[in-house]
This record gives sequence, C-alpha cells and structure tokens, in this order.
Amino acid sequence: MYPGRNYPPRRQNRRENVNESIRAREVRAVFPDGTTEVMPTSAALRKAQELGLDLVLIAPTAVPPVAKAVDFGHYQYEQKKKQHDAKKKQHVVQVKELKFRPNTDDHDYDFKMKHAIRFLAEGNRVKAVVQFRGREIAHADLGKKLLMRFAADLASHGSVEGMPRLEGRNAHILISPTKTAGKSAGEKPPPEN
Repeated sequence: MYPGRNYPPRRQNRRENVNESIRAREVRAVFPDGTTEVMPTSAALRKAQELGLDLVLIAPTAVPPVAKAVDFGHYQYEQKKKQHDAKKKQHVVQVKELKFRPNTDDHDYDFKMKHAIRFLAEGNRVKAVVQFRGREIAHADLGKKLLMRFAADLASHGSVEGMPRLEGRNAHILISPTKTAGKSAGEKPPPEN
C-alpha cells in the first residue's frame, strides 16, 4: 500500500441467509431426520449447531421463511454443481452467416447450401447475405432471386423468416431450423402406438 493514503477498513465477507445473518423472527426449520417445525430463528439455529450443521435460508419469500439445517460448504457445492449442469444442457442458438455475390457459381452455391443444412441440423439460424459491389447494386433483383432460390432449396430443413430485404449494399434473408431439422441423424423416431 502507498503511504499516506486512507483506505476504509476492509469489510468482512458476510454470508447472507446463513446462521446469524437470518433476519426473520421465526422460520420453518427442516432438519436432516426429516422433521419440520415452525420455531423462532434463535431456537432453530441452536438446534442446528447442536447437530454440527449450519442453518441456511432456502426459501426466504415463503411465509414463514424455510430454513434447512445443512453443512453450508456442501450446500454451496451442490448449488454450483446444479448451475453448472443446467448451463451445460442449454443450447445457445447462434446465427450463422453465409455470404454470396450476385453471380455466385453453382459449385460455390451447392457448397454453401451444404453448410447451411448442417447449421440448421445443429439447431442454429442461417443468415444468407448477398453482397453487391460497385455497379452490381443496379442488379439487386439477381441477388433477391438467388436468396429466394436458396430459401426454396432449404425449405425441407428450415423455415424462412420474411422476404429478402435490401439494406445498403447487402440483401439478406433469415432461415430458422424446423423442429425435425434440429434432431441428429443418429436419433431414432419415437415408436408409434
């Protein structure tokens, strides 16, 4: 630290909703043996400490608030583990962008269409963009035709969100995956009854 500077004393990191930090007068205390009773917070805290556990407020908005006698370190670990697992399972939908030119060759078109099919199968959205350079903007209708052809070729894999839109020197169209396109090829369909 630099001499002559006045820093406020560092505040201890207090754990909220644990043991003495619980501000409610009475709580619905849940103990490890399965018993549940409504009692004053101080009595519930004393009983939890006799068991060698912490009193943790689990549902602070309930009337009366619900507190559980648990090992706080283990409780925190379980909460973090649940959050981590929930984060792992969620799928973030991304918008994958494919760029074309008004005079894109058939081979390049097919190559990009295969990429779009893969993106839609993974559950991502596809944004197809036709870029116009120089005098190509005079032939914007060619770009829009290319986008309509692209949307028609991907109709079985995704649904089009609106018509092609021209913004500045770009025309674009958005395609979202259909529910069946999001499934991987290895999955079997559910059995029919």
